[in-house]
Amino acid sequence: MKNLLIATALVSLASFSAPSFATDAPTIPIIVKDTTSFYWQIVLAGARKAGKDLGVNVPELGAQSESDINGQISILENAVAGKPAAIVISPTQFAALGKPIDEAAKKVKIIGIDSSADSKAFTSFLTTDNVQGGRIGADGLAAAIAAKYGKAEGDVALITSIPGVGSLDARAKGFKEQLAAKYPGLKLVADKVADGQATTGLNIMTDLITANPNLRGVFASNLIMAQGAGQAIAENKKADTIKVIGFDSDDKTVKFLADGTLAGLVVQDPFRMGYDGIKTALAASKGEKIETFVDTGANLITTANMKEPRSQELLSPKVK
Repeated sequence: MKNLLIATALVSLASFSAPSFATDAPTIPIIVKDTTSFYWQIVLAGARKAGKDLGVNVPELGAQSESDINGQISILENAVAGKPAAIVISPTQFAALGKPIDEAAKKVKIIGIDSSADSKAFTSFLTTDNVQGGRIGADGLAAAIAAKYGKAEGDVALITSIPGVGSLDARAKGFKEQLAAKYPGLKLVADKVADGQATTGLNIMTDLITANPNLRGVFASNLIMAQGAGQAIAENKKADTIKVIGFDSDDKTVKFLADGTLAGLVVQDPFRMGYDGIKTALAASKGEKIETFVDTGANLITTANMKEPRSQELLSPKVK
């Protein structure tokens, strides 16, 4: 099994597509959770653009899925063995990636993006303030429920994609704290954790609709769960009575937003995360002074403001 994982990592290392540079150009690999999802494609597009602008080779690496913890560890180990100028990584899991990042940082500067790990070895960390992202989700849900029912009152639910992911845990924390602090009329009646699959999000949302006839709102705290929840709302024709706020965007969720299936999306700036991740890593490799923490921001986009220029930049970034 170990040999298979190492082989997978080596294939990933060999298969990236990067622009041509002089042989003496610094190399800074970026390791993401999943190269197939739209969100991570945007991150990689930002990193690719930074590579072109700054004259850096940027190998684009990633696990088979966000749950492929061992695969990402193997990819990280192989990236370190290549002696790059620095490494940018988004850890798949908080606890499991802690020690591997500690070990990697003994040999190369590590820049974290998006999700953290149980390590103090990051030279810099760039991410959305995910606690604040959860608060924004709570505010958006309360506003949508108040617009429909007159007050921010009633039963609500939370759907989290995968257990033990730092960014998702932080969003859940912010969401719950904001409900308690600002919206005592909103009662959290279900706190569901899935397995990272959109079909599971669909099934959870369908079950919530059946089991909670008084349900008025749901916060689906990542893209995959927003896809599944949106599909369930559409299939059960509940968009008018159950308001759903998702997190992140792709063509499917943007369509759901446009037709009112979703009430809103909390949208990060993944392009900036990828671009500034490489930029920060290059500066760190040169010994330049850098910020140890950078908040790359989050915005609530609704049907009402989705046509605004800034919303369009975030909803329809260029990934090529």
